[in-house]
Amino acid sequence: MSQNIDQILEKYRGKGVIIDTNLLLLLVVGSYDQDRIARFKRTKTFNKDDFMLVKRFVEYFKTVRTTPSILTEVSNHLNQLPEGLQTEFYTAFSDYINNLFEVYETSASLSKNDCFTKYGLTDTSIIDDAKNNYLVLTDDFPLSGYLNKSGVDAINFNHLRVVNW
Repeated sequence: MSQNIDQILEKYRGKGVIIDTNLLLLLVVGSYDQDRIARFKRTKTFNKDDFMLVKRFVEYFKTVRTTPSILTEVSNHLNQLPEGLQTEFYTAFSDYINNLFEVYETSASLSKNDCFTKYGLTDTSIIDDAKNNYLVLTDDFPLSGYLNKSGVDAINFNHLRVVNW
């Protein structure tokens, strides 16, 4: 990253941030039950401190952007929770959805993007939206590397951990 994190954050504070699937899932799970983070197979690589870090990061921005593809992936992951827990977590997810700015681009249009065959639909939707001057927060190294090489600011969550933001 050519700029430090604080400079990047200030640049995008009023514009917005796009949160990738795994981190949005972490926010949803942690917002309902932080103890579930370590016990759910889709979030067990994270912990309560990670949840608090992402939560604090997201709260810094005026707008949190998302795409239908990101939301679908989060929904599909939540469906892997034990049956008795799904309703509560879907309720927490609904609360999150209501606070997000969802942008839509047709899948047909996204599939024509040069990066589609390498990164798939969800990441292509992130790449497509981010090019309109939004910051991306992800834990996906290939995606963050591609964005940074393309001149789009992206922060890999693991870098936030290292700098203890």
